[in-house]
Amino acid sequence: MSSSCSTCPGVAAAPAPAADAHWPAIASLTMGVFGLVMAEFLPASLLTAIATDLGISDGAAGQAVTATALVGAVAAPSLPLLTRRLDRRVVMLALSALLVLSNLLAATAGSLGLLLVARVMLGVALGGFWSMSAALAMRLVPEQQFARAMSLILAGVSVATVCAAPVGAWMGDVWGWRSAFIAAGAVSLVTLAVQAATLPALPPRDKPSLRVLGELLRRPPVRVALLAVLLVISGHFAGFTYIRPLMEQVTHLSVGAISGVLLGYGIGGFFGNLAGGWLAGRSERQAIVAGGMLIAALAGLLLVAGSSPIVTAVAVTLWGFAFGAFPVGFQTWIVRAAPDQAEGAGGLLVAAFQIAIASGAIGGGLLVDRIGALGGPSFAVVALTLGTLLTLRHGPRAATGGAQ
Repeated sequence: MSSSCSTCPGVAAAPAPAADAHWPAIASLTMGVFGLVMAEFLPASLLTAIATDLGISDGAAGQAVTATALVGAVAAPSLPLLTRRLDRRVVMLALSALLVLSNLLAATAGSLGLLLVARVMLGVALGGFWSMSAALAMRLVPEQQFARAMSLILAGVSVATVCAAPVGAWMGDVWGWRSAFIAAGAVSLVTLAVQAATLPALPPRDKPSLRVLGELLRRPPVRVALLAVLLVISGHFAGFTYIRPLMEQVTHLSVGAISGVLLGYGIGGFFGNLAGGWLAGRSERQAIVAGGMLIAALAGLLLVAGSSPIVTAVAVTLWGFAFGAFPVGFQTWIVRAAPDQAEGAGGLLVAAFQIAIASGAIGGGLLVDRIGALGGPSFAVVALTLGTLLTLRHGPRAATGGAQ
């Protein structure tokens, strides 16, 4: 919702009574979001260091992103089905424990294989969390406070977006790339403890089924929205995943300068989330088109002027800002395309985000290994242009409409 797809869960559970608001539990879910998004984004800021230490190519190291995304795509719609008889508190604690183990295994991995195992574990935690978090939030607070609760939960995305890439790059330079995963593991361990102390018992209520998912996929508006996600988000992640090799090999920035540029990306993303939410509240179609057009233009700018430190710094910062339009824009689109099955549609959206992240990491990695560091922006220009045109032509045009 990724970074991630991270901001696109469904919202179809009965709200809590007014007397039963559990704000400490909501805060613990915010911590979970922060830990998941931070762990998901770390490889992008540590890519070359990981590749050098493990003796692999940048493209191969980028598959640490692919592994997480592919597994998350499967976990998002399937975990609610597999755990439908389990207390949701138990499920969320298990997912947080898996996040702890993933970070610790990544920090000690001596080969690409072990690193990929760690990232697979992260994918399970990521997909499961995002498929259920909004429905749980609705059970933890009264209905009139749900929007405030979700804003608090999603604040974890914004904070992690600002912190993960620059702090990861800085820690990797000072103490080695493994130190960043050790820090992420410590954060996830604290999160697990807070969740264990604050989450109440949450017996299962919903009855998800494969039939519902199949019926949703037969709806043209839903299919158009998911295809737009695949194109736009894969383009974004093809460029973002391999941005560090570009800054090192094309722009020739120092590690300190790279950390500063990534901090600019994170700050841009923070304000982009605010601006994207405001614009999507008026028209999700316009929000997605604006963000897609801007990133496609920025990727093209990096292709022709990426050797300039100033151009690269400005382009990467604006890229982070533009991405903020996508999560809330696509979430609003998919819910309006299937208002009667919002939770199921949200699970499909999470899966589509993760498949798009994997596609971008794979496609960008293949191009990077074959044509160099400009392969990521090249993939981004093509995919984002196609996705933006699709949204412009078939995106929802009215608050009550679906795709047209």
